[in-house]
Amino acid sequence: MVGFDADDTLWRSQDYFDDAQAQYERILSAHVDLADLGQRLLDVEKRNIAFFGYGVKGMALSMVEAAVEVTEARISARDIGRIVDLAKQLLRHPVELLPGVREAVAAVAAQHPVVLITKGDLFHQEAKVRESGLSDLFRRIEIVSEKDPATYARLFEEFGVTARGFLMVGNSLRSDIAPVLELGGWGVHVPYHTTWAHETDAELQAGHGRMRTIASLDELPQALQELDHQSQLHPSHPGEWIA
Repeated sequence: MVGFDADDTLWRSQDYFDDAQAQYERILSAHVDLADLGQRLLDVEKRNIAFFGYGVKGMALSMVEAAVEVTEARISARDIGRIVDLAKQLLRHPVELLPGVREAVAAVAAQHPVVLITKGDLFHQEAKVRESGLSDLFRRIEIVSEKDPATYARLFEEFGVTARGFLMVGNSLRSDIAPVLELGGWGVHVPYHTTWAHETDAELQAGHGRMRTIASLDELPQALQELDHQSQLHPSHPGEWIA
């Protein structure tokens, strides 16, 4: 079974968040002169994940909290309103598929059962999946609150597959690749040109024997073929490192 991440794997997402953060920092620059506004916001977002989860709404609440914090409550109600408008803009952004995505997913789906596993705000993610036009290709669509080993283990049980029989495709080492490898599965990393700093925090070395890194989904069929061949060569050593 092959699982696909959604945001920044199948369609653009982080670009819109980066633009919103740039606008946010311009709003705050009228109140404070801080070179580390981005880091201050990231710190608030990280500590709020347990309360608000991932996605636009959690980011918006963290933006408001960070704005109050760094301005020592001097930010105006008008500028708080502008920050809320940034969140609304994010929720309305179009779903823009990355090049070759539908063809790549369809090609994989012709050979393997495929599922979509994404995290974030339920309503927003459901809307993006619906607008993407890809839902007909997936056997299951799962929107989860976190992508960690426990979540993937639960999904494997629901899917009726073992970790060794599952491969995850995604742009985030932290959420898409590392947890699946930890459980004994396989991964294909497709880096995106911009990634939320929180998602770059992964304890994973490049070159892992059960992982391939590709530049775009056009290369996915070849990567799957290589990993399938490797699994047949080393059926009893799924964790082996390959030179």
